[in-house]
Amino acid sequence: MNVLTIRDMPEDFMKEVVDLAIELRKENDRARDDLGGMTLISLYEKPSTRTRLSFEAAMANLGGRSIVMDFKSSQISRGESMADTARVLSRYCHAITARLSKHSDLEELAKHATVPVINALTEAEHPCQALADMQTIIEHNKESGKLVFMGDAGNNVATSIMHIASRYGMHVVLCGPKGYLPKGETLEAAWKTGAKVEITSDPAHAAKDADVIYTDVWVSMGDEAQQAERIRALTPYQVNDELLRLAKPDCIVMHCLPAHRGQEITDSVLDGAGATAVWDQAENRMWAQEALLLKLLGGSVARPKPRKEPAKQGKQEKDKSFWGFGFGDAPAEDENKPAPAEEGKEEPEEEKEEPEKEPKPAPKAAKKDKKAKGKKAARTEEPEESEETEAAREPEGKKTDVMKDLLGF
Repeated sequence: MNVLTIRDMPEDFMKEVVDLAIELRKENDRARDDLGGMTLISLYEKPSTRTRLSFEAAMANLGGRSIVMDFKSSQISRGESMADTARVLSRYCHAITARLSKHSDLEELAKHATVPVINALTEAEHPCQALADMQTIIEHNKESGKLVFMGDAGNNVATSIMHIASRYGMHVVLCGPKGYLPKGETLEAAWKTGAKVEITSDPAHAAKDADVIYTDVWVSMGDEAQQAERIRALTPYQVNDELLRLAKPDCIVMHCLPAHRGQEITDSVLDGAGATAVWDQAENRMWAQEALLLKLLGGSVARPKPRKEPAKQGKQEKDKSFWGFGFGDAPAEDENKPAPAEEGKEEPEEEKEEPEKEPKPAPKAAKKDKKAKGKKAARTEEPEESEETEAAREPEGKKTDVMKDLLGF
């Protein structure tokens, strides 16, 4: 399964990830081994702080490994296709995250990869951010309230938070100037699901009785050429103390960071009591990433089986396993036991061994005598073997004795 957008994410999967992220934060276990032996490769075309570090920390917390590859230091910068990159990376890892400029490149990567591909940000959506945002909203008990996105309400973060919050039943208001609102197709997709999504260009109307006010940078990566124009258009939508007074007294402020203080948000708001959720958001990126990786990679199901201790072997089993390496045939089962004494003769005392002790290897000459005695006793009932038969056995016995002497048996 790939995670490319919140819009296309199955609702049950989405809510399971958020619920699991909440539980993981409560447990605060940063030394798990659910993903032991697994590797995540992260492909970065755009710079990152929270996305990169939260994925690396999440994999480390779960016992896995992370490898980061950026465009400039890879063959992608020299023209290698996304399709070929996907085929190669899939051979090296268990999942791929990609932070790309074009959503179409992400789709191409996912099409040719044979492992799960996760959208770590494109111009269309930022699903990993939205999962952490919804976790934060629930932890602050605001999931049934009114969420207002203020400013560039048509960007990727606004789109993802609109899709996830509305699917939880929140009243979502997207507020920004003309040209900075979501496209009709995006809104229609949300409305078809029964979402309560409202668009407006009036910040006072939008902020009234809000439970959550969310904002983001006005000049996103790739928009630097329009910086002056964007700042001029979006200045009336700044999140400041005056705007917050229109919201509910316990309204929380959210920002996906990095923040450009003095533009989309003021110092007094970002450093105030209502903005503590901003830092929870940042932390929750890690927990949401952990939950997502566990859901995609199977968690403990994917963990390597613990090594089993080898079963203890008796002497006979050890001998057989040794001779199985090709050093002749295994010795006879009772070869080292004292041979039965001839009729009328007493067994010498030194030949007797205590039952619990393993018999010591006898000298070659004594061993032959014992074999001869054994053969004599057997001849009373069996026909006598020819000298040729005994001669044929001689080399094998010698080989066994030589190997046992060399190895200290």
